[in-house]
Amino acid sequence: MDEGQRRVVLADDDVLLREGLASLLERSGYEVVGQAGDAEELLVLVREHRPDLAIVDIRMPPTHTTEGLDAARVIREEFPETGVLMLSAHVEVDQAMELLAAGHRVGYLLKSRVTGVADFIDTLERIAHGGSVVDPSLVAELIAARRRHDPLELLTQREREVLALMAEGRSNAGIAHKLWITEGTVEKHVRSIMARMQLPETEDDHRRVLAVIAFLEAR
Repeated sequence: MDEGQRRVVLADDDVLLREGLASLLERSGYEVVGQAGDAEELLVLVREHRPDLAIVDIRMPPTHTTEGLDAARVIREEFPETGVLMLSAHVEVDQAMELLAAGHRVGYLLKSRVTGVADFIDTLERIAHGGSVVDPSLVAELIAARRRHDPLELLTQREREVLALMAEGRSNAGIAHKLWITEGTVEKHVRSIMARMQLPETEDDHRRVLAVIAFLEAR
């Protein structure tokens, strides 16, 4: 490494894995300034040492769900110059999206796919230099999830046109005028859109607004 010794904090409740990773990093020229077995301890260490990198397991005590990921979000908010690598045994697509969307100083690798020390160290360096690294299998899962959850997939072309005009703020009458169809036909399309997008009518939610939000998010 040519920029001095980088300082790293590790967080994983698997003590053998954590110690092994610490040994690997130290042999590769890094300084491991702290190790944590849970998210609370991780945040204490990061606030104390202000490391260059934090390597974080997503699932940690007490519930083994998203404690590590939640802590990673706090680190990004409080210390944006600290790179964060999420190292997990699990693919957590939806939960990781917000953190990955930051697009810099962040990475997500699956433990089972780390097969070479040199590649792993290269990943850390890319993150430390402001880049982002995402495991290819996670990218594939993200694409598959997007296809599975596309709320517009079941809409016909005409229904998509109606929904796009709804997103522009047009009334049913305005949509009818734009598409040269009757207002009654627009109303039928709107009802079909709501049914296909599984937006049941409730006392609290305006289905038309929900449909527009889903349309905008899917674009």
